Amino acid sequence: MTPPRPAETATFAGGCFWCIEEIFRQQPGVSKVVSGYTGGTTPNPTYREVCGGDTGHAEAIQITFDPQTTSYGKLLAVFWTAHDPTQLNRQGADVGTQYRSAIFTHSDAQAAAARTALETENKSGHFSRPIVTEITPAGVFYPAEDYHQEYYRLNKRAPYCRMVIQPKLKKLGLED
Repeated sequence: MTPPRPAETATFAGGCFWCIEEIFRQQPGVSKVVSGYTGGTTPNPTYREVCGGDTGHAEAIQITFDPQTTSYGKLLAVFWTAHDPTQLNRQGADVGTQYRSAIFTHSDAQAAAARTALETENKSGHFSRPIVTEITPAGVFYPAEDYHQEYYRLNKRAPYCRMVIQPKLKKLGLED
């Protein structure tokens, strides 16, 4: 009998972490989603520092998933639909490098899968402009402050959640 494969990690940035955290939390096989910061040079950044745009970090989510239930490829497919990967350093009204579209890979296999998926999406015609998503090796991931974790679940009635996050969830056929 083959032993179960250990959980794997995926790290994505697609604008405000509040906007993609709940989308991935609802995916089969995902056991944990943490909002945080990665891709920059400032150690232990705060939300205020990252929002200032000088840390080099992106708002990102780190996902723990069961590779026997879902695949990295399936998570990549969700990533492309969870945000607009053709917008450089922005998502909607959120502007700055901290809101860039990025895939932070944890292995050579993830890097290859991400590059292939990006090429496939660019050729698919799903987007009218070229994808600008950066693909880079994962570095240190700094979890965001506690009040950013499970933000949508804890703040469903907040105007931002109702106007920005709920429509995304509905568009993807997820619970709101």
